[in-house]
Amino acid sequence: MAETVTPAVADGTPAPGSTRRERTGWYLYDWANSAFSTTVVTVFLGPFLTTITKTAAGCDLGADSCTAYVYPLGIKVAAGSFFPYLVSLSVLLTVFVLPVMGAVADRSAHKKRLLGGAAFVGAGATIAMIFVTGDRYLLGGALFVLANIAFGASIVVYNSFLPHLGGPDERDSISSYGWGLGYLGGGLLLALNLVVVESFSNGEAERTLDLARWSIVSAGVWWAVFTLAPLRWLRERPSAEAVTAGGGNLLVGSFRQLGRTMRQMKAYPLTLFFLLAFLVYNDGIQTVIALASQYGTEELKLEQSTLIVTILVVQFLAFGGALGLGALARFIGAWKTVLMSLVLWTGVIIAAFRLPAEAPLQFMMLGAAIGLVLGGSQALSRSLFSQLIPAGKEGEYYGFYEISDKGTSWLGPLAFGLVFQLTHSYRVGLVSLLVFFLVGFLLLLAVPMRRAIIAAGNTPPKRL
Repeated sequence: MAETVTPAVADGTPAPGSTRRERTGWYLYDWANSAFSTTVVTVFLGPFLTTITKTAAGCDLGADSCTAYVYPLGIKVAAGSFFPYLVSLSVLLTVFVLPVMGAVADRSAHKKRLLGGAAFVGAGATIAMIFVTGDRYLLGGALFVLANIAFGASIVVYNSFLPHLGGPDERDSISSYGWGLGYLGGGLLLALNLVVVESFSNGEAERTLDLARWSIVSAGVWWAVFTLAPLRWLRERPSAEAVTAGGGNLLVGSFRQLGRTMRQMKAYPLTLFFLLAFLVYNDGIQTVIALASQYGTEELKLEQSTLIVTILVVQFLAFGGALGLGALARFIGAWKTVLMSLVLWTGVIIAAFRLPAEAPLQFMMLGAAIGLVLGGSQALSRSLFSQLIPAGKEGEYYGFYEISDKGTSWLGPLAFGLVFQLTHSYRVGLVSLLVFFLVGFLLLLAVPMRRAIIAAGNTPPKRL
C-alpha cells in the first residue's frame, strides 16, 4: 500500500498530525548517527588509520617514534598527517555536497529515501572498514571520506524534518530530546567498545588494532540498525514546490532551485546574520571538543585513561545538559538560553586556563561542566535556526547551517595553532578561543530574533 504523503502547510506552520511515534522516530536518528561521531571520529579512527598508514610506510606495528611517508596519488604525505588531511578533504567536499543535498530534499516528495540512502551509504562505508587491514591505508581513507560526507548529507535531510514536527513553541524541546538521546546513544556504544578494548587487548599492539577495527565496524552496524525506526515512523512532508514539481530531472531542478535560493538569501539578512553568529561561537565549541585531549596530554600531563573517562563523562552529562537547557528555554526562551550558555562556555575556557597540571579529578570536573552546557547550546541553536527558514526551504537552509557547523571548523584550530606557535604555550592558545565566544555572544545578542522570524514568514514562539 502506498504511503500517505502529507504536504506542509503553505505558511510554514507544521502539518497537522505530528504524533509521539513520529517524533520518537526522529529522535532515534540522533541516537543512530551519534555512534559514528563518538566511536569512529572522536576516539578510534584517528589512531587506527594512522597505525595502518605507518605500517604502509614501513614502520613496525606499535612503534612510537617512526617518521615515514606515504605517497597517495604520488603526493608525499607524512604518515602521521594522513588522517588530519583526510578530515580537511572531507570537510572541503562537504561544503559542495550539503547545499545540493538540501536542494534535492526540498524538491523531493520522498525525503525518507534520501535520509535512508545517505545513512546506509555512510553506515556501509563504516562497516567496510573491516577490510582495512595490513597496509590498506588508501582504502581506509576513501571509506572515511565517503562515510563523513554521507553523515553530513544525512544530517541535512534529518534536520529538515524538524520544522514539521512541532509548532514554534515546541521545537526547542523536540530538538533537545533528539540531541540528548544522540549523546546518550553515542556514549553507550563508546563505553561498551572501550570496555571491550581495555578487557581483551592485553597491551598487545596487533590485538588492540583488531579490536579498534571491530569497534569502528560496530558503529556502522549501530548506525544502520537504528536508522530503520526513523524510516518507518517518520512521515513524508514534502514542500508545496515538491508536490507540484511533478516530472523532470530532480537533480537538474535542484541545482536551479539552489541557484535561486542563493540569490534570494539576501532578502533574509537577519537569517544570514544569525548564521554568522552561529559560525563564530560554534567554531569555538568545536575547537574545544577537538583540542581538549591534546590540551590534557600535552599541557596537563594526564594519562590516557583520564581522557577516556572524561570523554564518557561529557557524553552522558551532555544528555542531561541538553534536556536541562531545553527545559530552561521553555521558561526564558531559546535565544536567551543560548546566550547564557555562551557565558558559561567563557567560564569553562577561563577555568581550563587556570587548571593545574596532573590534576585528573579537576579535569574530569571541567569535562562535566562542558557536558552540561554542550548539548543544550547545540540543540537550541538548531531549533532557533528552524524559526528563521522560509517555508519550503528547510533542506537548503540546513545545508548552509551544516556548512557553518562543520565546514568552517578550521578557524578555531588555526587560531589556537598560530598562538601556540608564537608563544609555545597551550594555555595562551586556549585563551585565544575566548574571542570566538565573546564575539559570537555579541553577534547573537545583536540579532533581533522576533523581527528575524517574522521576516522569514514564520510565527515567533511566545518566548525567545
